[in-house]
Amino acid sequence: MLIADDLDKLLDILPSFMKTTLDQHPNKKLLIEIVMDLGRRPEVRFPDGPEYLSIQSISWADLDFCIKKIPNFSGDNRSGIECTLHRISSIKNRKGTVTGLTFRVGRAIFGTIGFIRDLLYTKESILLLGKPGVGKTTAIREITRVLSDEMQKRVVIIDTSNEIAGDGDIPHPAIGRARRMQVSSPELQHQVMIEAVENHMPEVIIIDEIGTELEALAARTIAERGVQLVGTAHGNCLDNVIKNPVLCDLVGGIQSVTLGDDEAKRRGSQKSILERKTLPAFQVAIEIHDRNSWVIHESVDEVVDKILQGSLPFFQRRQFNEDGSISIQSENFHATGFVFNKNSFCRVNNKNYISQENLSILSSDNLLKNFYKSRKDFENDSTTDNENLKNNSSILLYDQLYVYGINIWQVESAIKQLGLSLSLTRDLLKADYILGLKSSIKYSSKIRQFAKLKKITIYTIHNHNINSISRALKQIFTTRSTFNNNWYYLCMQRTSIELNAIVETRYAIEKIIFNNKESVQLLPRYDSIRNLQLTLINLYNLKYSVLGDNSDQKLIIYPNAS
Repeated sequence: MLIADDLDKLLDILPSFMKTTLDQHPNKKLLIEIVMDLGRRPEVRFPDGPEYLSIQSISWADLDFCIKKIPNFSGDNRSGIECTLHRISSIKNRKGTVTGLTFRVGRAIFGTIGFIRDLLYTKESILLLGKPGVGKTTAIREITRVLSDEMQKRVVIIDTSNEIAGDGDIPHPAIGRARRMQVSSPELQHQVMIEAVENHMPEVIIIDEIGTELEALAARTIAERGVQLVGTAHGNCLDNVIKNPVLCDLVGGIQSVTLGDDEAKRRGSQKSILERKTLPAFQVAIEIHDRNSWVIHESVDEVVDKILQGSLPFFQRRQFNEDGSISIQSENFHATGFVFNKNSFCRVNNKNYISQENLSILSSDNLLKNFYKSRKDFENDSTTDNENLKNNSSILLYDQLYVYGINIWQVESAIKQLGLSLSLTRDLLKADYILGLKSSIKYSSKIRQFAKLKKITIYTIHNHNINSISRALKQIFTTRSTFNNNWYYLCMQRTSIELNAIVETRYAIEKIIFNNKESVQLLPRYDSIRNLQLTLINLYNLKYSVLGDNSDQKLIIYPNAS
């Protein structure tokens, strides 16, 4: 990566005792912020933490020395240095006198968005989320350059605090050919956003720090006019934006909906629920948790719907590796907290492949020891240990339970109390079992027809009390014993290579075949190991094919026809 920071121009503003110390500091190039507060020692902040710069406290004269070297502060108490990306913010007392300064080092880092470049070609609007200082502005600046220079788009920046394109009338070269519109007052940012669309015919509009309801409304208006948006907002994750009443319009808005009695019973929910109001202004959301690892939500509307329904959607994690390569993983975190929260597969050209690199999570010795034991362990272990292994092997993945006409929170509580490896689903298509109130199931012909078609067992209870629910759950869990016994004996006395292959197969079936209804290609294996995989596939009654010659045969598993 190429980095341009113009750090010397920032240090020239500081008092001599601070400048001299920073010039000689070994981590000078990693500097993030400089803090000067009246009556306190000056502080500098680096990625690994803050440290004091001097034993000398900041005086009025030191603050005055710095203030005289920088332009006037705007309405949001920010200033800058002409032709640089640095930002200087002030803290004032009740009389309006500056009592503190924060110098934020601005850097143009070329190459930071290489692992989301494909998202820019989709022409979809992108929202970057993250806490302050995590690198959102640096990323959006580089996105601006790529869109304007490399992709030859007409890009306009709405630069409220001159942080994206730098201070002064001439924008910093880091934004490429993009044009910059300055905002005279932060309260007018939403007006300048609309003005940019109406007057300058942009294909893309860049907005930093969307933070008010008017700005969110302006973003929606721009999106509805067919202009691509790239913006940032404060928030650790997409869930924070959904719960934020000011910013929730960015992801479609939230409204309360009252369901009819039949629909509420079908969903197993209360009659009053939350739903997404309209289409999101941003189709892609990116959570920046640290500079080398980003979480991607490529379909914001679907993710928001699942979150509001209480489901836990899959998301994509992209990160830079030490060798310069980029890894992409799909992850899903279960509320129950069991291990195996990561999906070890990559999506390439709309096909699913189990990759050797991503399979490393399955091949970990420590992880395998949690589920299985080696041949020697099986011969020496007691009956109790074998029973523990049998139980552990059954929680690798969860069966999906659909609840109808019963309070879903009661069922979830009962599952946790009993410690069962079942997970609840609101999608009937994903259900392995159905649990419902007998009086509700009796009058729901759709549920009965679907269960008959998919050969899903319906378990019924007469009332809502916790004892009835617990008895039904125990019965469901007992039904699974046949499969669990077969799974257990299939894994007994296997080498680590054989166990890897079995785990890979089950994981691919239950996380890709069942959830996504898509075929999956497994890693190449020897004939003897492939026969173990075929045994497991037959337990699930799935179709498969073996392609290629003897030296490079590929096993592909297919979902059942809907």
